[in-house]
This record gives sequence, structure tokens and C-alpha cells, in this order.
Amino acid sequence: MATIQCDIVSAEEEVFSGAIDMVIATGMMGDLGVSAGHSPLLTGLKPGPIRVMIDEEEQIFYVSGGFLEVQPSVVTILADTAIRADDLDEAAALEAQKHAEHAVANQNGELDYSRATAELAIAAAQLRTIAQIRKKLGK
Repeated sequence: MATIQCDIVSAEEEVFSGAIDMVIATGMMGDLGVSAGHSPLLTGLKPGPIRVMIDEEEQIFYVSGGFLEVQPSVVTILADTAIRADDLDEAAALEAQKHAEHAVANQNGELDYSRATAELAIAAAQLRTIAQIRKKLGK
């Protein structure tokens, strides 16, 4: 199988760079897979997992949203936050989800509600990423 260069970059650092077989992400219009030979593309990303396939092995990353750009020889993922899924803290994500759900239920204003729903979406995306890791590992 032909490979394509993939770079996953957060606001702080480059999280991943290397030749891959395929990357699977959640774009604004749904899930998409990109491999060598894909047409040029630019799309927004929803918070959640990014799956990178290399020689039939899968690496999973969490992104807080951002953009995915496909060029003829490189796929670039730009995100405010990008973390290897193994580095996610499940307890912190569960606590953040509980806090956000409480804030949504007890809203004091439109700004609080918007912030709480955004925090809830981020926590849910992190938990989905952790669940994918568990599924991959058979736990």
C-alpha cells in the first residue's frame, strides 16, 4: 500500500509526523478517511479521535477540533489541542463531563450555557477517544 506523510500539530507542539497508510477523522460532515492519492481537501474537524493506520497498526490521538488539509503528498491536522490518546486522563474527563452537565442543568445565562455545552462536548469527545483505545486493546 502506498503511504502519505501525515503531520498532527497542536498549538504547542508537533504531536506526530511520519508516513502513514491512512488517517481517519471526524470532519464537519462526518467521518472521512484519507490515504495516498486522495483529492486535495480542507475541512473542519469536530472534537474527537483521529485514527492513524501504519502497517496495519493503529495509533489514536485526541483533537479538540481544528482543520484537516490534504495535499498531494501530505495530510496536515491542525488543532488547538492534540494529545496521544494514551495520555488522556479518564478521571479528569469524567469529572469535566459531570461538571459541564451540572452547569447545563443550572444555567444562569446564555454565555454560561454556551460554555457549558462546549465543555460537555469536549469531555464527551475525550471519553469517546478513551473508549476507542479500550476497544482496540480488547479491554
